[in-house]
Amino acid sequence: MTTQILFLLSLLCFSLGSSADEIRPGYLQLSENSPGVFSVLWKVPAKGSTVPALEVGLPAGCKDVVREQAQLIDGAYIQRWMTACEKQGLVGRKITVSGLENTSMDVLLHLEYLDGRSHSTQLTPVQPAYRVPAESSSIAIAATYTWLGITHILEGVDHLLFVFALLLIVREWRRLIATITAFTIAHSITLAAATLGLVHVPQQPVEAVIALSILFLAMEWMHGRQGHPGAAARWPWLIAFIFGLLHGFGFAGALAEVGLPQHAIPLALVFFNVGVEIGQLLFITVVLSAGWLLHRLQRPRWVSYAEMAAIYVIGGLSSFWLIERVSAY
Repeated sequence: MTTQILFLLSLLCFSLGSSADEIRPGYLQLSENSPGVFSVLWKVPAKGSTVPALEVGLPAGCKDVVREQAQLIDGAYIQRWMTACEKQGLVGRKITVSGLENTSMDVLLHLEYLDGRSHSTQLTPVQPAYRVPAESSSIAIAATYTWLGITHILEGVDHLLFVFALLLIVREWRRLIATITAFTIAHSITLAAATLGLVHVPQQPVEAVIALSILFLAMEWMHGRQGHPGAAARWPWLIAFIFGLLHGFGFAGALAEVGLPQHAIPLALVFFNVGVEIGQLLFITVVLSAGWLLHRLQRPRWVSYAEMAAIYVIGGLSSFWLIERVSAY
């Protein structure tokens, strides 16, 4: 399999930014505490002290009762308040996020009632408003979290580069299938364990080790080219499984940032993981298909130049992330 397309994809990853997972969704939760009275949690990602110019719009007749001062915590702008709505409540009325159409960010909306009913949906720049239906739907939760999983993995440059490096090291089909399967099983285990509260791991060290895992594969690739295949070439499934456990904690951190509907945590968790797997398979399919097509062009010089360039791009980018994340402790 030629690597021209892999080189191009690595440059694309680099162009997305010097830090992975920058494109994070906002989060809006309304929980009914007493009839017609809702506690509101509004959280949006911030870059330093810069906060996106977004404003939550609740239906007319909903009046703020208590509004806490906004805070910047761990790179997120967080605000909480209480709002009291008229007897009509929220059913059949719109909840909007003004200014969302001017961004590239999505907002995950959770609405929970006293009687256990709930709604989950994703507001987007194209559709920044949601008309609250009378009945809740498990299908809506499944669709929302599946899409959230797909977008997270496709926007998670570090996770894609790890898979990318595995594709470069493992060339034989059966070993590649075993390796990707091991990676999938591993990150599914830790994603579930961390999300359900069975294991607690600080997120910053996890992100640093994820960067280290990419750098490790880049070095293993280089050693293989020099005629000294290492552990990743000999036992790729084992390396994928070990580092997959760490990547699962990274996925769990992303999921914790947007939150889960309390009444349907298992459902949302399962379909978020399904979305991650769909996105991962899409990426692998595109890379392998494009690589096969370019292989038909038979340009051997391109292969050598592209491999060497890709090594430096992946290694340099992962090194930068590692230094950045360690220094952020």
